[in-house]
This record gives sequence, structure tokens and C-alpha cells, in this order.
Amino acid sequence: MSQSDEYVVVGAGITGLYTAYCLINDAKVSPRKISVIAQYMPGDQSIHYTSPWAGGNFSCITPDDPDTLEFDKYTYTNLKQLQAKIGGPKKGIDHNPTTEYWDIYPGEKKVDSLKSYLTDLIIIPKFQLPKGVAFGIKYTTWDFFCPFYLANIKEYLETSGVRFIKKKLTHIAQAYLPRTKVVFNCTGIGAFSISGVKDSKVYPTRGQVLVVHAPHIHENRMRWGEDYATYIIPRPHSHDQLILGGFLQKDNWTGDTSGEESRDIIKRTTELMPEILDRPLEILAVAAGLRPSRHGGVRIESEHVEGKLLIHNYGASGYGYQAGFGMGHRAVQLMLKEQQLYCKL
Repeated sequence: MSQSDEYVVVGAGITGLYTAYCLINDAKVSPRKISVIAQYMPGDQSIHYTSPWAGGNFSCITPDDPDTLEFDKYTYTNLKQLQAKIGGPKKGIDHNPTTEYWDIYPGEKKVDSLKSYLTDLIIIPKFQLPKGVAFGIKYTTWDFFCPFYLANIKEYLETSGVRFIKKKLTHIAQAYLPRTKVVFNCTGIGAFSISGVKDSKVYPTRGQVLVVHAPHIHENRMRWGEDYATYIIPRPHSHDQLILGGFLQKDNWTGDTSGEESRDIIKRTTELMPEILDRPLEILAVAAGLRPSRHGGVRIESEHVEGKLLIHNYGASGYGYQAGFGMGHRAVQLMLKEQQLYCKL
């Protein structure tokens, strides 16, 4: 039996990969002691494998509770080290300018937090805001070419010595191999159905996006309403792919795409950024994805299964890429705290 079974991460979405990375870089766990077990791996496609379908940027749509504000800040300020470790900007993670608009003011807690760390932040004067917009900002953001980025994090982890096991688990206890000390449950939407967890608070928030060819667009633009989200995200180093979205449909489990929704996306995004139509619109793909949402927000908690440690880390909804690094850090810190308490007993 390989020693790589001492620490097991269940799930190879962005949160699981961030968590494995944090085990190595925060807790100084040898990569050869880590295994990632997942039904789906980077390169696979399934409506139940959420991360490849994401629009993929750091945006400010997240809630303003203290934990999420901390996760966002940690991720934004620490992604540079991860970018360097996996090989630089051409590995699917790079900076671009962004503009974000809110129909309703996001609140002082959110804005004060953003002011403390965002690069090149500008508060847009009210007289420059589009009609119906209450607040807007510009700053330098992170963009992700999601499928490629996932694959490159996996390659970095695998080259370092992490073992990847492609396997569907029906019960979380199956993650405990003979040498396993700790399991991290990063199953995302799977936390709803996997036995031993079956978290009824988990639900999907369905989205639909268009992937278009747009070599003339090199910036993000977002608009957040009470019941809608419109976003334009350039995929870095993707041969000029641009993501247009989207929808926030709670508890909608379908992976089907809709022509009507595609037309609505085109209407909203081209109104928000008319210069998209400076070239003929070339649609490369239409895709739907199920964001792993959770009533009450993310779950980062510990429990014991048959005397061994289980750390839950899931429920990031549509902000796994931008908050998940901070979530992985928190989950690993929780593991270290639990291990210290155990040693004192």
C-alpha cells in the first residue's frame, strides 16, 4: 500500500485541487502522502463535474459575511504563488482589467474589504454609471481558462508526487484506505447524494454560458442584479475565447442548454459591452453547469468517522475559483488544529 494514502482529498474540482495544494504548501505534507480520489478528473466532462464549466474569474459577487470576505482576500492575494508554481500565466491563469456594476449598492463591509487588497481599484463616479446602476468599480482581476487551469494544477500536483485515483465513491467512509489519517470532503454538488454526508442543504444553481471567439476583447465586464447576472470574461491564453453569461437558477438540475437563454445572454452581454459586435459573433460552444450551492454558505467543519478525521470543505456555489484557495487554506488550518488537540489528549 502506498504511503500516499495518509491524506485523502475526495473531489478533483477546483476546491479539491486547491485543498491538495494547501496541504503541501501550508501544512508541509509530503505530496507522496496525498491521494485525490474522484469520479471525474480534469479533462472529463459531466454535468455533475462543475468546475470545467465555470466562467472563471475573480469577481465581487460573493456574500459579505466575514468568512467569505476572508476567503476572497486570501485567494486574490495568494494566487500569484500558485501561478508561479504551475508554470506562469500561460497555464490558464492571468490578469486582466475588469469593470463591475451593481444595481444595488453591495454594502460598506464588502466595499471596505475590496479597498484593502484589490489592485488598481477605482470607484466609478456616479455620473459615469450606466442607467440603473447604483455602484461600480474598476480593478485588475484574475481570469481563468478553467479546463486548462484545472489540468495544469493536476499536472503540478501529480508531478510533485500526489496520486490521483479515478473512482466513484458511494459512501464517504470508502475514502479511508488502510493508512489514511485524514479525509477532506470536497465533493461539491456530490455532497447532496454521497452516503455518510447527504447534506440536504446542498443544491445546484444552474448557469448557462456561450463560448465565443473574440480576439478584440481583453477585459472583463460584469453587472449584478437582484435576480440576474451578466458577465463577460476573456479566457487567458485560450486562442481568444470569451465567455458570455449567464443565469443563476436555484435548484435547477438540468444540464440541457436553451436557445432562448443563449439569445438572452447575447442581448444582455452586447448591451453591456457593444464592442463585442465590432466583429461578427462566432459562437464556439454553449454549455450549462451546476454551481454547488449550499443554504447557509460553505461548510468547513470537522468530524470523526470510525475514529479518523474528516474535514468537510464544500458549498462554494459560483465562487470556487475566487474563494476556494482561501477555503482550502482554512480547511488545512482546521486539520492542523484538530491534530494538535489530538496530540494533547
